[in-house]
Amino acid sequence: MGASQMVAEPDHSTGAKQGAKAGAEAGARHRYFNDFAAALRYWRDKRGYSQLRLSAESHISQRHISFLESGRAQPSRELILKLGTALDIPLRQRNVMLLAAGFAPAYQERKLSDPELAAVKQALDFMLAQQAPYPALVVDRLWNLVMSNGPAAMMMRWLLDMPEAQPLPREGINILKLMLDPQAIRKHLLNWQEVSADLLHWIQREAMSDGPGSEATGLLEQLVALPGIRAATQTPNLDTRVLPFLPLKIRKDGVELNLFTAIATMGTPHDVTVHELRIESFFPADAATAAWFKERA
Repeated sequence: MGASQMVAEPDHSTGAKQGAKAGAEAGARHRYFNDFAAALRYWRDKRGYSQLRLSAESHISQRHISFLESGRAQPSRELILKLGTALDIPLRQRNVMLLAAGFAPAYQERKLSDPELAAVKQALDFMLAQQAPYPALVVDRLWNLVMSNGPAAMMMRWLLDMPEAQPLPREGINILKLMLDPQAIRKHLLNWQEVSADLLHWIQREAMSDGPGSEATGLLEQLVALPGIRAATQTPNLDTRVLPFLPLKIRKDGVELNLFTAIATMGTPHDVTVHELRIESFFPADAATAAWFKERA
């Protein structure tokens, strides 16, 4: 199959990049938390930590943590990063906390096409190629498609009734929307009700991290508003035939496919973009599905 595909990213001038960065920083100061104290309380509560436990994990006195949360003490940049590590806060949100406390972000957010991320791009190309003849995708934290291998593009064209030679759109593909939209892939998913709850779990995590008014929360609201999704996610699955994974059961044109997926992330990232990438690999759950993909390799 063809080489991995990457969503095109526009090239910006240095001035435009600086302006975008300044705008992002200004927006982040007013996003989710008004001050560092509120952010710290939120993440400590979210992790289920008492002040005493956070003190033990971070080696910062409980008294000082109490002062930080009440606003009686101001944090240093190093202390914020230390707390971010202890609470396992996503890099994007650590930057928000730094901005709330008056510091510059510690973690860059580069484009995947940036020369400094060339090694990461090469690794992703390799992983996608190794997954053939089975599909693999690279998505960002909101499940926007970033890259795909040939089998993944083939499968999506088939499910979306696109001509075989037609390339996938270079931007604007959100995998969650495609999977849950009754006019898109969902109409071919035999177990879409069960799959919906699993898919929404990923974006719910991002929405909880980002808070109200965020892009993640907006996407979650769009997905839940799709016909049948809210009811499907509120209905427990009482099927006693429990499998070790949730399969994707697809039926189209007399073909039935059973797939399961594995999701991987990049290890020890120090860039927001890299930290938020997800590599989703599809595997056949039966011999017939394996044979179908191999025949099309």
